[in-house]
Amino acid sequence: MARSNDAVAASATAQRILDAALVSFGTRGYEATSLDAVAGALGVRKQTILYWFPGKEALLRAVVERSAADLAEAFESALSAAGGGWDRVEAVVRSVFRLAARRPELLGLVREVGRIGPPAAGWLTTGMSPLVDRATEFLEVEMAAGKMRRHDARFFLLSAYSVVIGVATEVEVLQALGMDPSLRSLVQRRASLLQFLRTALVP
Repeated sequence: MARSNDAVAASATAQRILDAALVSFGTRGYEATSLDAVAGALGVRKQTILYWFPGKEALLRAVVERSAADLAEAFESALSAAGGGWDRVEAVVRSVFRLAARRPELLGLVREVGRIGPPAAGWLTTGMSPLVDRATEFLEVEMAAGKMRRHDARFFLLSAYSVVIGVATEVEVLQALGMDPSLRSLVQRRASLLQFLRTALVP
């Protein structure tokens, strides 16, 4: 029993490290984050982090891979409660905006991974690729049936992804454009974005 408790405590330590790193990577950025700072935020020694993750890049990879799984789970949950056609698109967009309100560091990490590029972008892509493949197939079927406007499905997904993440997370850009980045504004932006996407997709 003691060994089992030790294993649980060890796992909890690794998860705490990942949580703290996610917040720092997603809010301050990868380059601005040091292992010393993560250790300080946790109240542990840097060597504790290095015991679990042999370096900063290894820590980033673990954070990205766990975050990709969290995103996929959130989208799957939203889709499981959605109907067909446009309802599925709306469900995913709404789930992104829920994450923006409840876990902004998660979407901040997605934005940061896009900024720093390989190899981190590849880790995220690998984690999300099954969901992207299903989304592409769904759009192609809907378009072939005449239920949605014809587009290159994968390119449309990429474009929609960029727009949705940007509108949901780019607080600095919104402020520069004179837009309010508050929660109320988030709801308004979600409604405007859904209307934009609906116009682009629904005949």
